[in-house]
Amino acid sequence: AFAASGFAKLTGHPAACLAIAGPGATNLLTGLWDAKVDRAPVLAMTGQVQTQVLGPGAFQEIPLAEAFAAVSEWSQTVLGQENGTELMALALKHAIVQRDVAHLIFPDDVQNLPARQDPPPRPRRGRIGDHRISPPQEMVDTAVGLLAGAERPVIIAGNGARPFREAIISLAEKIDAPIITTFKAKGFMADSHPLACGVVGRSGTPVASAVMGKADALLVLGASFSNHTGIAGWVPTIQVDLDRMTLGKFSPVDIPVWGDIGVTVDLLAERLGSADRPEQRAAVAARKDDWRAEKARRRTVTDDLGRMHPSVIFHELSTLVPDGAVLSVDVGNNTYAFGHYFESGSDQDVLMSGYLGSIGFAFPAAMGAWAAVRNQGRKVISISGDGGFGQYLAEFTTAVKYGMPITHVLLSNSELGKISREQIGALRPVWQTSLVNPDFAEFARLCGGRGWKVENPGELRTALAEALAVTDGPSLVEVTTAALAT
Repeated sequence: AFAASGFAKLTGHPAACLAIAGPGATNLLTGLWDAKVDRAPVLAMTGQVQTQVLGPGAFQEIPLAEAFAAVSEWSQTVLGQENGTELMALALKHAIVQRDVAHLIFPDDVQNLPARQDPPPRPRRGRIGDHRISPPQEMVDTAVGLLAGAERPVIIAGNGARPFREAIISLAEKIDAPIITTFKAKGFMADSHPLACGVVGRSGTPVASAVMGKADALLVLGASFSNHTGIAGWVPTIQVDLDRMTLGKFSPVDIPVWGDIGVTVDLLAERLGSADRPEQRAAVAARKDDWRAEKARRRTVTDDLGRMHPSVIFHELSTLVPDGAVLSVDVGNNTYAFGHYFESGSDQDVLMSGYLGSIGFAFPAAMGAWAAVRNQGRKVISISGDGGFGQYLAEFTTAVKYGMPITHVLLSNSELGKISREQIGALRPVWQTSLVNPDFAEFARLCGGRGWKVENPGELRTALAEALAVTDGPSLVEVTTAALAT
């Protein structure tokens, strides 16, 4: 289910996950909830006991329609071959249009029925309408007026804006507006771009926060305004989204624009004149220089055990990860550190368990990403802490079986570091957050993959470069780090 969610988040197209009845089906639920709350289209197909024994309590019998009711936008049981194709079409329609989870149940006896001899032709046109709707002209006029009159406009790109990145960057360059991203949209543009300000919010950088704080107009595209993001509420704001429920969801915005983001950006670009704001570019450059100097200082910091700061890892990865890569990140201090310190290259995509925040997401989601891009030459990298990788480390054998050239970077501190920080922040003693770990690099080798263990910064770059160069299966680099996020 996590792999299907990762595939769907990367491509926007539905992926399917399949499980047997009973525990096989219920094991899908966490991954499906991840897809649901992050608006990723997924199809779940589960088995079920034979229809003739439903009810009395057969082996592995669970009322699956009830169990999946909360997580699925649409759930049906297939009872015969006559309507199987239509039910599948409706399931996919719900997944695609609603960007949600659809669910089909197949009892054992139905699975053994012969297929129809005269199935309808596939694909069938005319089942899904075009999503490229234009916003109301009045709202476009109002938005153009605000942006044209602003001296320091700023664009905030959320994950929903990712499919339109080229048009948005072009608009930003035309009006000379800096671009800030939410954490889920990290990788939207190269951090080396003179208008790129990085991530805003808890997982972000002081560059983004400072630029947003000085803005006199915000154009927010495909972002949800979650409390982790911290989009400024005092700056006049245009919010554009295809989902009307997302507009002003948490607090009112000045100009809520309902329409396709790509269409709206094109309309704004047609109406707005070119602008040159050298002072704003200079301010962005100065703030980025200050932040890079601070990051360099933190790379010299170690903890009481002499373990390296996480910023060292992401500094090296920033220079080694190729353009076009897909990076799947987990949950915890390792993820905050990634947000703070990793500098994205061009055309990179970052996948994460956004609203659910489920630990263990990274490696399974990377498997789904590999399935999506395996013929495109894009490198797939997953990043987690030791606690996160421990959740699903047996999936490494699946990656070995299928020759998935995923590189996993594991920050190991023998602790659930984020939970320790939360306990300290709540003025509580640190309780039950320590971990007893295997040698993860040796584990990777025992599974049939490649493994490196790094305990000092001098070994790091070579290990990462060698792991990233592996093309015939998975590789893992275990790095001993301090339990720090900042």
